[in-house]
Amino acid sequence: MFIRRRMGVATIAGLFCLLTMETWPMDRVRAQEASGASSGAGGASKEGVYAGVTLWRIGPALMSGRVGDIAVDPVKHSTWYVAAASGGVWKTTNSGTTWSPIFDGYGSYSIGCVVVDPGNHLVVWVGTGENNSQRSVGYGDGLYKSIDGGASFSKVGLERSEHIAKVLIDPRDSNVVYVAVQGPLWNPGGDRGLYKDHGWGQDVEGRARCQREPR
Repeated sequence: MFIRRRMGVATIAGLFCLLTMETWPMDRVRAQEASGASSGAGGASKEGVYAGVTLWRIGPALMSGRVGDIAVDPVKHSTWYVAAASGGVWKTTNSGTTWSPIFDGYGSYSIGCVVVDPGNHLVVWVGTGENNSQRSVGYGDGLYKSIDGGASFSKVGLERSEHIAKVLIDPRDSNVVYVAVQGPLWNPGGDRGLYKDHGWGQDVEGRARCQREPR
């Protein structure tokens, strides 16, 4: 009986030590954080500065889970364009409070990129076909351009691209546009490579293509 009692006391003492060892580092960290908050630069800690900043979801909620690209109007900063990899193009004019789909009536639901012309904020380019090389992937039907802030779009070429990764506009000359095209994922041919456009989207097909060496 005496031995059992001694073993019981030893077990309780061991558990107490373990609990003390587990909580002591956290108490020390909290004490250090508290002292740092009072002695930091300007009397404010990093935690205090960001205490009131929280993240919340602003939409669009029904986008099939993948946002491919975001473009912000360089003039009206509350206007954003969001390219959904499997859900079209969405536009907000109030910093994300409400959203409107602006690409539902066109040939592709899968979007790879969206960009606003830095020289003319009403010009919006959309490259269709998400830039994801995976098993579950949507493909597009070419390059589109809007001249009225996304109210309407016109297809301007690269119909066989399937996946457009990037559109870059020369900030010095809006007539110069570069388009990076991935092309079909599992088939040869199609439109693939780097394209340069000199005519506001009217002759992008096959112009100044960078030929790649065969591997």
